[in-house]
Amino acid sequence: MIEMGILDAGWKLSRPETESPAWADAPHKKWEARRMEVHAAMVHRMDHGIGRIVETLKKAGQLDNTLVFFLSDNGASNEISNGVPGFEYRKTVDGRPIRGGNNPEIMPGPADTYQSFGPRWANASVTPFRKYKAFTHEGGIATPLIVHWPRGISARGELRHQPGHVIDIMATCAELGGAAYPTEHLGQAIHPAAGVSLVPAFTDKLLNRKALYFQHLGNRAVRAGKWKLVALKGKPWELYDLEADRTETANLIAQHPEKAKELAALWRAWATHVGAPGQGN
Repeated sequence: MIEMGILDAGWKLSRPETESPAWADAPHKKWEARRMEVHAAMVHRMDHGIGRIVETLKKAGQLDNTLVFFLSDNGASNEISNGVPGFEYRKTVDGRPIRGGNNPEIMPGPADTYQSFGPRWANASVTPFRKYKAFTHEGGIATPLIVHWPRGISARGELRHQPGHVIDIMATCAELGGAAYPTEHLGQAIHPAAGVSLVPAFTDKLLNRKALYFQHLGNRAVRAGKWKLVALKGKPWELYDLEADRTETANLIAQHPEKAKELAALWRAWATHVGAPGQGN
């Protein structure tokens, strides 16, 4: 990733979130490898499905004039499946019971298994960032976005490092489609769109944004420019300079208390406005 220009060589590798033995000393190697193999197989099937869509657009002569966004989910999941949750299927389509739980005696992969790849593989998958899905440190919110639109974007294979957000997709599509975002539907008022258009980034111009805000399961963050204020649920704020330290290894809150105070006030105002819990933190 450093060689490709995705990561800055000056960013330090964050410490592992989960204590893990070296691969040479890991127990149940075949099972551990299979967990990641199944995860990779799922990504492969997704890729195959995307390929079918792309081929259909090609055959219709519309690929070059279709704006395609591709982004992953927010962070790898460290969740451990110790059974089959109530919201998941308990039986296969042909009626066999699902064998749930991360049991090394059950090799994952067949249709009657339900497992996860756990915190160690999740940590590897979000390298070099901290935390996982559901957290607001970079490992839980950073996701790549690929935009493909040959007829509308002249750049080819270029990187943009300014942050965007999934809330920006609507604003981008509305601008390019010449659509006005509605204020009501069937007599019900609609909240204004929260995102900004990503169109300026297509030509490497700055986005019109003051800050980005996050709150999930008590974990919270605000990012404004290079500064990010972030906290775990029930824990104090941490402050990071993401230009110098996007892996969040050097907490600068003691050195820049006024910047932290400013960002905390922004976050509280946003949280109050949208009704997010934790405004008093």
